[in-house]
Amino acid sequence: MKTFVTGGTGLIGRGLIRRMIGRGDRVVLLTRRVAAARLDPALKGAEFVAGDPTRPDEWMASVSGCDSVVNLAGHGVFDARWSPEVKRKIRDSRVYTTENVVKAIAKAPERPSTLVSASAIGYYGPCGDQELTEDAPSGTDFLAVVGREWEDAAKGVTACGARLAIVRVGVVLSHEGGALTLLKRVFQWVPGGASPVGGGSNPLGLGSGLQWMSWVHIDDMIGLFLLALDHTEARGPLNGVAPGPVRNVDFSKTLARVLRKKGPWPPFVPIGPPNLMLRAVLGEVAGVITSGQRVRPKKALALGYAFRFPELEPALRDLLDRHHA
Repeated sequence: MKTFVTGGTGLIGRGLIRRMIGRGDRVVLLTRRVAAARLDPALKGAEFVAGDPTRPDEWMASVSGCDSVVNLAGHGVFDARWSPEVKRKIRDSRVYTTENVVKAIAKAPERPSTLVSASAIGYYGPCGDQELTEDAPSGTDFLAVVGREWEDAAKGVTACGARLAIVRVGVVLSHEGGALTLLKRVFQWVPGGASPVGGGSNPLGLGSGLQWMSWVHIDDMIGLFLLALDHTEARGPLNGVAPGPVRNVDFSKTLARVLRKKGPWPPFVPIGPPNLMLRAVLGEVAGVITSGQRVRPKKALALGYAFRFPELEPALRDLLDRHHA
């Protein structure tokens, strides 16, 4: 299989490309920084095309002759405090890239038959304790609106006769960065050690950690993208989460327990920083941490995907063992 990839230098993309090349696939990677990408061992064996996916340009011709496209590009949600400019980048990088990918497929003399496009569980917005499957509607907050526009931009590819699968990415746990690295840092800020992170009903009150975290181990995140790519029955949205979502307080307890095996970490503290403190430290993006969604991977399970890490503690132990290896 020959696959064109956008956003392949990020956390998910690097692992996905490494896995695809390892199984014998050809990968054509679009990147603004070809020289740096060539030096990344995770991308060894990929073919490189220079270009900015948010702008229609010569890179679009490289889509022709590929069997499939994986679209992962998007400005990082946690890269900086949310100013109006950063929020514009978060939205435009996703929507414009996806629109251009669809245009490239439509114009290709040899069209790819499949588009796998990323989205995020932020699509659902904060939903309390409600259990969410792929049929749940979109929310109304900033990330939910971005998710809806992002997915809508991909839907035009079906008019080209291509199969569309959309992977709604959850909280990805990896030893190479992402949410786990961020949460470990937050734990270090808290006097007394690991604790719930936000989630209190009162913005000034101490964090209760009652919000849900729909997490997924990086290996399963890659596996779910491959499922969407390879399985011809994978169509429409597919939740990229493990089957065992947990409340933030339980995530914190588990992470504290696992970290105590790795160093002199203090014991778990049952209360945490107020939502208002987190907002002061992180800005508006703190809302992503202090609220959450209880998401289930209904479609992935129906398609027969077997999770390597369906439960949280074995997932964390595996990742921290890798970090210390």
